[in-house]
Amino acid sequence: MGIHKEGYRIIFITFLITTAINIAVFFLSGQNILTLKIAALLTFILLFLVVSFFRNPRRESFHNEDAILAPADGKIVVIEEVEETEYLKTKCVQVSVFMSPTNVHINWFPLSGVIKFFKHHSGRHQAAFLPKSSTENERTTVVIEHESNVIILMRQIAGAMARRIVSYAKVGRKIEQGDQLGFIKFGSRVDLYLPLGTKIDVELDQKVSGKQTIIGWLK
Repeated sequence: MGIHKEGYRIIFITFLITTAINIAVFFLSGQNILTLKIAALLTFILLFLVVSFFRNPRRESFHNEDAILAPADGKIVVIEEVEETEYLKTKCVQVSVFMSPTNVHINWFPLSGVIKFFKHHSGRHQAAFLPKSSTENERTTVVIEHESNVIILMRQIAGAMARRIVSYAKVGRKIEQGDQLGFIKFGSRVDLYLPLGTKIDVELDQKVSGKQTIIGWLK
């Protein structure tokens, strides 16, 4: 288990803030032992939570060219047929993974291929589990073409707490299944838009692990 590079700056700033708080409490409390212990405990918990949020687990990726892997840790909150209107402009099967603040917030590519389209959208910061967050919240859109010519679309969606989406996607880049797509800071969701007829292997409310759980199959 390591720390993701996207967390270095925030963790350092949090460390400075918690240290400053403890120094201030030391002088303002008259060195009251109970007050100092409480302040130390609370600031330690805060720092621990921030460090935990940016954890980077070392895990092996499941590899199968016909499999579509979970792009994130979390819970399946949507499996439904929808119309994708931004790029695919056709009916698709939408599968959405909601990440709680306790989940790992790294995002991974669910299959190998070439990135055909990428766009970052500014937007609102509503709760990520709301259906309209897919089209109204800050988000990124990434389109991947598999070697079999199957095209899927995925979105990173910021939640109520999230204030920055990091994406490493670049048009024309060849990516491998399980490569890191990016990171969403403090609460989020990832949507997959898959071709109709895709065999889905997950159920609503099922917990999934990024780049390990099979969402569905291309064949």
